[in-house]
Amino acid sequence: MLFESFDLGRIRLANRSVMAPMTRSRCSQNSTPDALVAKYYEQRASAGLIVTEGTSPSPNGVGYARIPGLYNEEQVQGWRLVTNATHQAGGKIFVQLMHTGRVSHQDNLPAGAHVFAPSAEVCPGEMWTDKGGMQSHTAPVVMTEADIAQSVAEFASAAKLAIEAGFDGIELHAANGYLIEQFLNANVNKRSDGYGGSVDARNRFAIEVAQACVTAIGADKVGIRISPHGVFNGTGAFDGVEAQFLALTKKVSDMGLVYLHLVDHSAMGAPPVPAEFKAKLRAAFAQTFIAVGGFDAQSAEQALQAKEADLIAFGRPFISNPDLVARMKSGAALSAPDMGTFYTPGEKGYSDYPTLSA
Repeated sequence: MLFESFDLGRIRLANRSVMAPMTRSRCSQNSTPDALVAKYYEQRASAGLIVTEGTSPSPNGVGYARIPGLYNEEQVQGWRLVTNATHQAGGKIFVQLMHTGRVSHQDNLPAGAHVFAPSAEVCPGEMWTDKGGMQSHTAPVVMTEADIAQSVAEFASAAKLAIEAGFDGIELHAANGYLIEQFLNANVNKRSDGYGGSVDARNRFAIEVAQACVTAIGADKVGIRISPHGVFNGTGAFDGVEAQFLALTKKVSDMGLVYLHLVDHSAMGAPPVPAEFKAKLRAAFAQTFIAVGGFDAQSAEQALQAKEADLIAFGRPFISNPDLVARMKSGAALSAPDMGTFYTPGEKGYSDYPTLSA
């Protein structure tokens, strides 16, 4: 099944593998992709679907050094290089819209931008800045309801720009402790207004963003990524976490979102998402279900055969194996990634991994 074609909404995928979104920090100028970024994605276009690295819908969301944005015409033109190259190589590609929220440092933001979050608590830990090296996260500005409305509008605008740039659709990053999950997670969201304090209130921002994007570009072009039980960026499980994410899943299913992308980072040391809960999420979502988390070709095939998912996403193996699909299909050995170059500038550890044919 892994190598069979699949209809994702109105899009025919060549196979059931997904290249998972992975931050690569290669946009050196104004958060704009260039020819090097286009080459990287073109090399990996044999994936059934590529989901790009996290891409900010707002100057306020460019929290990491050298990550891309999608909020101005220069960035649209840069991304068009990527989508044209990917499509010419036979691939399909969604852009992941990721607002980093409090997972940010002011030195990584463009002039005039702010570190926003639903609540005042500083994200634990440090992050890299090209200006000052490793630094503690910047204390966030608590978002007003006007700020929230502006952020919803920015996501919708970025969705429209994504289609203008040639993307087949968008993925809303509501996982891994970034802005949308900061609203979802009770350990982070300490609000007592209409955006916090209850299941429905914590889900409200995610639902408003999803609905705005559906209105902007159509539900068949909008997916969402979630990570219940994840611990990244100061999140973690909380009382009622499963009921809340089931409620969210039913809402976005009713909206007709084209896919739900469920993250399980237990292969990287995080707590596992319980199998029974995965099954409940799967049953609650009527459209395509994507699973990610430590899969290889054999375990991916098993999950597909067991109908635990419709598509399987692979992360790090795609970094060092641009021809991952061909390698999995033939049973060839995989190249190991160089973790020291995951987030460094330039070609090394990015576009210089060889294919089997090379």
